[in-house]
Amino acid sequence: MHNFNKTIRAAALACAAAVAQPLAAADPAAGYPSKPVRFVTPFVAGAGTDTTARTLAQKMSETFGQQFIVDNRTGAAGAIGVDITAKAPPDGYTICLISASHSVNSATNPKLPYDLTKDLQGIAQATSLFYVVYHHPSVPVKSIKELIAYSKANPGKLFFGSSGTGSLQHFAGEMFKHMSGASFQHVPYKGSAAVIVAMFAQDVQIGFGTLFGVRPHLPAGRLKVLAMTDSKRSPAIPDVPTVAESGVPGYEVDQWYGVITASRVPRPIVMKLNAAILDALKAPDVVKRFAGDGSTAVGSSPEQFDKHVKSEIAKWAKLAKAAGLKLH
Repeated sequence: MHNFNKTIRAAALACAAAVAQPLAAADPAAGYPSKPVRFVTPFVAGAGTDTTARTLAQKMSETFGQQFIVDNRTGAAGAIGVDITAKAPPDGYTICLISASHSVNSATNPKLPYDLTKDLQGIAQATSLFYVVYHHPSVPVKSIKELIAYSKANPGKLFFGSSGTGSLQHFAGEMFKHMSGASFQHVPYKGSAAVIVAMFAQDVQIGFGTLFGVRPHLPAGRLKVLAMTDSKRSPAIPDVPTVAESGVPGYEVDQWYGVITASRVPRPIVMKLNAAILDALKAPDVVKRFAGDGSTAVGSSPEQFDKHVKSEIAKWAKLAKAAGLKLH
């Protein structure tokens, strides 16, 4: 009888193990990640997208005990990096940091090799980042209202630089013109740093960019800041008014960053990545690091981020149509 009971117990254990194995195999997040994860960043090293990705990658590497390796894949206004992610194996080992510029690109470029809302899925919004409206000190203005008035009184004299045609900086300037009636012309460059160099040479006089890029030049007075583009003032620059309160009601531009992956990556893996990102965004050193650049750590569910991306695409498409912008 004793041997019979042992046989029954052994058979039960074997049966349980046999059932457990396919259940474990059915969970695609079990054991994930078991190798390094590629973290595609569609812009150059040192840019805001890059520094944000590297900050998150470090924390996620610590969380999972696997390397999250930042891979800068530049070109086509960030489209190359996103396309790589869309076409990667849907196993969760390729993720990508995108910015608000990608929603502009999706709103205006019908020739993109991917559909941002169908071929990719959100993991989480990482940050929210305002722009500042800045200018060369040769422009004799001290407020947004004065800038608008000066531009109207001097048509053809002012130029604003951006990090490229169709970029968020470009659309920030076009939205400003459309909503305020200001008169200045767009000049595209290959990156934010090139805009500042051009401004020092007085090839352009106005810019829309991050505080991170502009701040080093403020103490010496080489550049001047007039306003910031968020809906409310920031603790990072509490004395700088918003564009909306300075004479252009309703104006708001947010250079947000968020993490995406291919649409067919299994949900359990997406949620595992989401949890790690949200934990990283709560870390005091990460919050402090982002705040130094004028960024606010956000965090969101995948659904919230997907909804945000769709609303941003709709907003910029509406502006392009209203302002008659033909970019491609």
